[in-house]
Amino acid sequence: MKYTKEDIVRMVNEKDIEFVRLQFTDIFGQLKNVAVTRSQIQKVVNDQIMIDGSSIEGFTRIHESDQYLHPDLDTFAVLPWMPAERKTARLICNVYNPDGTPFVGDPRYVLRRALKRAQDLGYTFNVGPEMEFFLFETDERGLPTTRTADAASYFDMAPIDHGGDVRREICLMLEEMGFEIEASHHEVAEGQHEIDFKYADALTAADNISTFRMAVKTIAQSHGLHATFMPKPVFGINGSGMHVNMSLSKNGKNIFFDPEGEKGLSKEAYSFIAGVLEHVRGFAAITNPLVNSYKRLVPGYEAPCYLAWSASNRSALIRIPAARGNSTRVELRCPDPACNPYLALAVCLTAGLDGIEKGLTPPAEITENIFTMTEKERQAHGIASLPGNLLEAVELLEQDSIITEALGDHVLKSYTSGKRAEWDEYRTRVTDWERQRYMIVY
Repeated sequence: MKYTKEDIVRMVNEKDIEFVRLQFTDIFGQLKNVAVTRSQIQKVVNDQIMIDGSSIEGFTRIHESDQYLHPDLDTFAVLPWMPAERKTARLICNVYNPDGTPFVGDPRYVLRRALKRAQDLGYTFNVGPEMEFFLFETDERGLPTTRTADAASYFDMAPIDHGGDVRREICLMLEEMGFEIEASHHEVAEGQHEIDFKYADALTAADNISTFRMAVKTIAQSHGLHATFMPKPVFGINGSGMHVNMSLSKNGKNIFFDPEGEKGLSKEAYSFIAGVLEHVRGFAAITNPLVNSYKRLVPGYEAPCYLAWSASNRSALIRIPAARGNSTRVELRCPDPACNPYLALAVCLTAGLDGIEKGLTPPAEITENIFTMTEKERQAHGIASLPGNLLEAVELLEQDSIITEALGDHVLKSYTSGKRAEWDEYRTRVTDWERQRYMIVY
């Protein structure tokens, strides 16, 4: 839907909208907003709402703090879970400097810049995310626990699936906001769920991921539950991923499909796969951004941690789903739902385009179960691993010039600084595991 300034003003008045939330994300993907009343709508549509960027993680220093929110008018949506007597809408914003230039530290701008590069090559980048999350009970103070009365597993139904009502409400409310929900179901672990929505151009997809996380958490809270996108909240069971299905189109045609190509894939598709495999270790700190992310990326829990591709093998990092024609796509299985979606999609696109521009060829397809291979067998196949922890991932990010260029100096410096601080806090913290392991013995 394409909206004009006049459309926004008209809809705010006709729909009796009392508040408008101007949303944006910080460098780590946390959703922020400034709420204004209907009386300020002319300022909103004319890009006159200011924020203090020095208060936002990874934005600006105190002496250069003033920034402006330029709403993307096409993102206007009413928030259906807000009280009917105080209707609230949202607009997702780009962040600009006072001189009218885009702010280089705005994650949405990083993705827009990457998409401009693709557009200059004649490509449209389409993305379909698969979002997994957990629903947990809360304690008497409303704080999250890791308890769940749910005893269900993959595709199970009520009565053992206790999250069906919440999933259903999430789906209906997201559809009110314009989402096309394709499927929802219980996942493998107890208390784990997945909702899939239709693919879209990458900027819309990133906006949808941010909106999805907000909606899931808000609706779960209204049911007395806590929703978390933490990658590995419970030891010994599967963690949550965000599989990213990607395709490139040119003149409305999916260029990954070639009926004459091996497995129905084009040369560009193979080069895109090769580019992602070439750079995935370098961008893992973006797609898997937490200390906790690397506790999911271990063998035995369906999370891919080895660099390989396959048309059917779910132990491979990259899978090519069976659909062909305009549905041909490359599925990257390592990202997790805690990532900043704007940065994550930007680096995935950059890696794939680098493969196409350089005409890279991927290694041979791996059809065997990589999880059951010995280390010697993996070495014989030339299968490398993702980084083993966040610090290693940050160091590899800093060494990948293609990915660092896509992020830009400002984002790179702020992001890696924050992640090194996160790692230092983690490595110096004394955990329950250490106390249980050592307190009595030593």
